[in-house]
Amino acid sequence: MKIMKFGGTSVGKPERMEQVAKLITLDKEPKIVVLSALSGTTNALVAIGEALAKGDKQHTKQIIDALEAHYHVFIKDLLKNEATLKKGEAIITEHFDFLNIILKISFNEALNKDILAQGELMSTKIFSVYLEEKNIDHALLPALDFMQIDVNDEPYFDAIRVKLNRILHQHPDTKLFVTQGYICRNSKGEVDNLKRGGSDYTASLIAAAVNASVCEIWTDIDGMHNNDPRIVNKTKPIVQLSFDEAAELAYFGAKILHPTCIWPAQQEKVPVKLLNTMQPEAPGTTIMQEAGSVGVKAVAAKDGIIAIKIKSSRMLLAYGFLRKIFEVFEKYKTPIDMVTTSEVAVSVTIDNDAHLEQILKELEPFGTVVIDKDQTIVSIVGNQIAQTPDVLSKLFDSLSQVPVRMVSYGGSSHNISVLVPSAYKIQTLQLLNKGVFGLD
Repeated sequence: MKIMKFGGTSVGKPERMEQVAKLITLDKEPKIVVLSALSGTTNALVAIGEALAKGDKQHTKQIIDALEAHYHVFIKDLLKNEATLKKGEAIITEHFDFLNIILKISFNEALNKDILAQGELMSTKIFSVYLEEKNIDHALLPALDFMQIDVNDEPYFDAIRVKLNRILHQHPDTKLFVTQGYICRNSKGEVDNLKRGGSDYTASLIAAAVNASVCEIWTDIDGMHNNDPRIVNKTKPIVQLSFDEAAELAYFGAKILHPTCIWPAQQEKVPVKLLNTMQPEAPGTTIMQEAGSVGVKAVAAKDGIIAIKIKSSRMLLAYGFLRKIFEVFEKYKTPIDMVTTSEVAVSVTIDNDAHLEQILKELEPFGTVVIDKDQTIVSIVGNQIAQTPDVLSKLFDSLSQVPVRMVSYGGSSHNISVLVPSAYKIQTLQLLNKGVFGLD
């Protein structure tokens, strides 16, 4: 069985939804199609929740009405038969009746999760009606019937596997299923979601649960590139990555794939392909156990980084000093990205300032604490990169004019990371594209 996930831009226009229908019927292999909400919908639903939270019902109503008008235009362009168009209208009426009802009830976080789920519910139902119009046999597979997270908001994989396979066995003659990305139920049985990158996560979890032949992630770019194409003019797609390389790139800022998407597929050794809906003939990027080649493959940048330096000539070499430092971050559930040490100081980076004040206060007894905000981690990723000849000389020759704040080297065989002020991010990526990849 094949898993095919299509993002918001891939279904954001009627003609693109039509293209998706063609792509999923190109071969006879059984498949589960995972859809995101139509592009722009989730942002509108977030805005609805924010306006409601502020008590601004007039603005909330304006957003709801504008979104509803967009959906009416969308289905009129998509659905050509009177019978299916009526079904499409009924879907829109059902979901926007709900969004209008919430104007009359008290807002809370559980309600907000229900609001956010409407996008995926509508996109899959509308797509299902379109498939019906085209006489394409399929079944709608409600994600809320099998996708589940536990008390720690992590996927409850064993339950997902059991529930999903039980449902699939109830449809022995069906070869095509359509389901929602992003949405799930939490440990209380309430509607919830898989947070950022949720639709990719859904696809990967499903692929692992059914031991799929491949998990295809279809977006609007032809695979993962060696650099950020929004910033750097000349980039090239990467043909093959290992799961570890892809995870490093995703974690350190490659926007095409969220870090969480890699893990489930990697556990079951299901290849992940990153493909372009608008250019389906392009080979894209394949992510699998084998790296395919040795050497530098790509660079990624992660913004919003805060560097924290603790300087203490008296305590640094004392037994247990580093453990005590790390325990402060553990206490506030704040992950550390990079670590460097010297004889008198230790520097770490974090990407979450939610508990920054408390962390700094608890670090003060250990020494002088200095923070640098607005930093960016730039990571150079590849297979056995530490053993690649000249990689360090090319890296630092390229960045001779950039004020590098920290360097992380040797902790991973796939990654060399540098910390630079965010103001130098674009320059750093452009210089590396020329100096390391030879692309100018």
